[in-house]
Amino acid sequence: MVSRSYSNLLELASGGGGGGGGEPLPSLGRRRIPRVVTASGIVPDLDASDDDADAASAASDQSSSSHATRERVIIVANQLPVRATRRPGAGAAGGGGWDFAWDEDSLLLQVRDSLRAHHGRGDVDFVYVGGLRDDVPPADHDDVAHRLLEGFRCVPTFLPADLRSRFYHGFCKQQLWPLFHYMLPLSPELGGRFDRLLWQAYVSVNKIFADKILEVISPDEDFVWVHDYHLMVLPTFLRKRFNRVKLGFFLHSPFPSSEIYKTLPVREELLRSLLNADLIGFHTFDYARHFLSCCSRMLGLKYESQRGYIALEYYGRTVTIKILPVGVHLEQLQSVLNLPETGVKVGELMKQFCHRDRRLLLGVDDMDIFKGISLKLLAFEQLLVQHPEWRGRVVLVQIANPARGRGKDVKEVQEESDAMVRRINDAFGQPDYQPVILIDKPLQFYERMAYYVVAECCLVTAVRDGMNLIPYEYIIARQGNEMIDSALGLGPSSRKKSMLVVSEFIGCSPSLSGAIRVNPWNIDSVADAMDSALEMPEGEKVLRHEKHHRYVSTHDVGYWANSFLQDLDRTCLDHNRRRCWGIGFGLKFRVVALDPNFKKLAVEHLVSAYRRTTKRIILLDYDGTLMPQASFGKSPSSKTIDMLNSLCRDRNNMVFLVSTKSRTTLNEWFLPCENLGLAAEHGYFLRLRRDAEWETCIPVTDCSWKQIAEPVMKTYTETTDGSTIEDKETAIVWSYEDADPDFGSCQAKELHDHLESVLSNEPVSVKAGLNHVEVKPQGVSKGLVAKRILAVAQERGDLPDFVLCVGDDRSDEDMFEVIKTAAAPNPSLSLSLHPEAEVFACTVGRKPSKAKYYLDDPADIVRLVEGLASVSDDAATAPPLAAATDTIPR
Repeated sequence: MVSRSYSNLLELASGGGGGGGGEPLPSLGRRRIPRVVTASGIVPDLDASDDDADAASAASDQSSSSHATRERVIIVANQLPVRATRRPGAGAAGGGGWDFAWDEDSLLLQVRDSLRAHHGRGDVDFVYVGGLRDDVPPADHDDVAHRLLEGFRCVPTFLPADLRSRFYHGFCKQQLWPLFHYMLPLSPELGGRFDRLLWQAYVSVNKIFADKILEVISPDEDFVWVHDYHLMVLPTFLRKRFNRVKLGFFLHSPFPSSEIYKTLPVREELLRSLLNADLIGFHTFDYARHFLSCCSRMLGLKYESQRGYIALEYYGRTVTIKILPVGVHLEQLQSVLNLPETGVKVGELMKQFCHRDRRLLLGVDDMDIFKGISLKLLAFEQLLVQHPEWRGRVVLVQIANPARGRGKDVKEVQEESDAMVRRINDAFGQPDYQPVILIDKPLQFYERMAYYVVAECCLVTAVRDGMNLIPYEYIIARQGNEMIDSALGLGPSSRKKSMLVVSEFIGCSPSLSGAIRVNPWNIDSVADAMDSALEMPEGEKVLRHEKHHRYVSTHDVGYWANSFLQDLDRTCLDHNRRRCWGIGFGLKFRVVALDPNFKKLAVEHLVSAYRRTTKRIILLDYDGTLMPQASFGKSPSSKTIDMLNSLCRDRNNMVFLVSTKSRTTLNEWFLPCENLGLAAEHGYFLRLRRDAEWETCIPVTDCSWKQIAEPVMKTYTETTDGSTIEDKETAIVWSYEDADPDFGSCQAKELHDHLESVLSNEPVSVKAGLNHVEVKPQGVSKGLVAKRILAVAQERGDLPDFVLCVGDDRSDEDMFEVIKTAAAPNPSLSLSLHPEAEVFACTVGRKPSKAKYYLDDPADIVRLVEGLASVSDDAATAPPLAAATDTIPR
């Protein structure tokens, strides 16, 4: 389907087109112009015209009834699910010299076929973006691209050979792949040290992929699904171009623990890029847990479970974490089992092994350092040493697929494996018996399935691996069919059986509860597992197989893909209801997504409202608002005090510093005076008014409960490095902001439960917040204080016509809610403001809030207060007539 995000006038004029489904196809040799300016969130201040633009686009689309809109998924991966073959003797130019065919083994193709067959997505249009395995000469690019799009719905990314080598064999295979499999580059021989030139090649290739997606995407409608570690910075390039793109990412490799990942010099760039996706998928909870731990430790982000889904809040966007292992393509496996040549091969293997009363153990692995082939061979050797009864009766067939990478380590693994096979065969071989058979040449898929069928047990003992579908394929093969049963000599009522020995460090291990799980590094343990698999009673083998088959047959690749796309659709539902801003440069770019009514507070607008009003209430938080939260010195500057005093001298103002700082601490900074009783029952709030005098509300509540809470907190402080206790007059807070995030969070949960237990008979509440646990009297909140202040003003008959409320954290949201409610024109409410009151609830930082306005940081707040103070000073020094003319009649 041609993209609705651009117009190719030359093609329309020439009547060009044609392709799959009868839809016109773009000419990839020409530059297309995306409809960027009509996509909301791309160009500032165009949100208001989005509806008109979309309506015009819809009208254009409806002009041709043959081009009905349907769901489209753009699948992006390092390699296309297509095999390209150069015809012998083909010329140097012309796409006709190439033949193309689907790669039936590609997961991306299996996703499409399985979804269309079983999951009600038969009308979904799939478009693939990726590279080809072969180098295509530049002269062939246009024709090859056109043929691939027309016949296969594929958009190829042509990479120069040197760039592709630095990208794939360099950064991906030498640096990312080893690190993600827990191999640190401690020396140049171990994977190679970080090379910034290879990193630049990685970023360049990701940008090329983004440019190709740009050619075909309709950003308001299409879903984009990016696969694997080769394209981890692609989400940033897409999010930068289309702020509201519906973007999912799935990682097919392990994600390392934070202690390993933090050694990567570009760790933050990769994390922030992944967080520019809407949905991030992992095979296991371990991989997801490691990713979330990295986000917590390196970016300070917290995650939570939302109705069963793990989610991160990232600048107003909700990034959802998906945990689901991929499955196999059942129809493909069953079709291979039905092939006549599969039955013939099964018969040959039965004659070779089973008719001689020999038991077959099978290993199928890529020839690389993480698959543990040499450890498996050592374990098999140990089995023959410890259990002489198996000599001459058990054979290990090790199928070694060609390595995907290249380098010194691959060669070493191959040489080591060959040497170990020779040693075992020399030690335990017999004239008609070879204990280990190493098959290091590529096998046809039906041949591999035949080995699965005959094998008594499958051994998958990788030291670290992503998903690894070999056990799933083995289970389906052992289930067989009528033809396979006939070749095996099984009757119609025979119950199927299988045995698996799997490593604890592969992605499919958690889903195979009936397998024998092993630590592949423990040779004795793996040898014992092999013996247990061979000796296990037949009935137990049947039960284990049936349990595995139920899971594998219901959680196929279509189930996995359909579940991922459903969650991506759910995560992106509110995209068009949010306002978006792009901030940051380069790979630190991110999008802030907020409510449409949330806007930056213009100081000029605030000052104008301040000038024309006469009864004002100003509520200011201290920590994080007037003073930066991370500041070590919490004492206010003389400039801050002078500005606040200027506001207090204006008799039209009631100024309140609403703070949870202790009265003793505040009295060190400000001048105390007589308590006037306002909000005194809440104790720990400070009031400013007139003549530079500061009123503190003296606590009247009983704080004897602190004698119980403080010793408990001290115990947790002593055992949690980096935690602190702060006494806030009528509240006490245990903070773990500088502690280890995971340990601090664990301790906070335990402390919360402990305090609730020991303070159950006290009139206090225990609250857990961001990096802290707070104990305070019941009913004490900034919202109640704001309510009390407005009530006192109303009792005096002074309905305020100007309210400014500024804060930065969760406790300030209570004030915003009270101010927002009082400003609503509802006569049934007990609190009210002047009918034409100017209300400004403002939070610090662009983040989800009940406030309508935001300012970026405390420096902006200080500038705002300074502007208001200058107006008050001008009014105080101006002659009466000038002062009168400065007030606009209401």
